[in-house]
Amino acid sequence: MPQLPKAFWAFHDQYYKPYRRYAHVHLGDEHAAGELVHQVFMHLALNWAHLMEEANPAASAWALLKESVAQELDLQGRQHAMTETAVLQHVTRSVLESSRQEFAVIESALGLYPAIARLPERQFDVMVLRYVLGFSTDTTARIMGVTDATVRSHCHLARRKIARDLDIPLGADCDDEE
Repeated sequence: MPQLPKAFWAFHDQYYKPYRRYAHVHLGDEHAAGELVHQVFMHLALNWAHLMEEANPAASAWALLKESVAQELDLQGRQHAMTETAVLQHVTRSVLESSRQEFAVIESALGLYPAIARLPERQFDVMVLRYVLGFSTDTTARIMGVTDATVRSHCHLARRKIARDLDIPLGADCDDEE
């Protein structure tokens, strides 16, 4: 393979970890996520010149990642593992921060993550990237290849739907960078 341009390696450095975390949430297996993301980046490397001709290379790469995750789940004949993986990550973090609220965290997470899983695709992606994986609005926008305003809009709509589904009051808006 010819030497890859510095732009590829910059893209790799910027997106590899977020892509891997996203794949892990869906596949529920860190090793499988790493293998899948490696294959995605191999494809991107082999098709780098074509990707750079795209109107929005980040959005095209994001679409490839999502398609690869979906294909892997289809091959395994199962649904994504977001609910289980996200609940485990959230509970672990929360229990370490405050063991007194352990059972409340588990109870709320078990209702919240299935509600997130029922969202339309773009809202789902925004909520996973923003709140499950903890990325900022601008990082989420870069990963998905969309604008900050698009992320905020999807976030606002998703939060309204989740609040309605769980019959809870709508909290702070998505502009809050926690």
